[in-house]
Amino acid sequence: MSTSQHKIILFDGVCNLCDSSVTFVIQRDKKDLFRFAALQEEPGKTLLEKYKIDTSQTDSIILLDGDKAYTKSTAALKIAKHLGGAYPFLYGFMLIPNFIRNWVYDYVAKHRYKWYGKKESCMIPTLELRSKFL
Repeated sequence: MSTSQHKIILFDGVCNLCDSSVTFVIQRDKKDLFRFAALQEEPGKTLLEKYKIDTSQTDSIILLDGDKAYTKSTAALKIAKHLGGAYPFLYGFMLIPNFIRNWVYDYVAKHRYKWYGKKESCMIPTLELRSKFL
């Protein structure tokens, strides 16, 4: 699978919850579908600019799939759809109106540093995981 065929997950590289979420996805990405970039690093910044994403509106998980960018709960559910195990069933939550799903998502995102903590710098992937990061 070439890089252009991968779905790209942009994440807050200093957020412990986001970091754990990336690890969670990597462990369940049986089809090697996802690639990752921190919002604070150059590849992430370049993609934010290319897709015209305003980080004042969303600053945690963003899914880039082809020419489309998905944010907040929609991004999380579209990611879950492609994971191994029973996680694709979570995609059923797409039936819940977007404003309700995003209210819950925004509440967690707003408190993520207080609840889960924050690092001084972005995660540095291990050698075996480096190919999954842009």
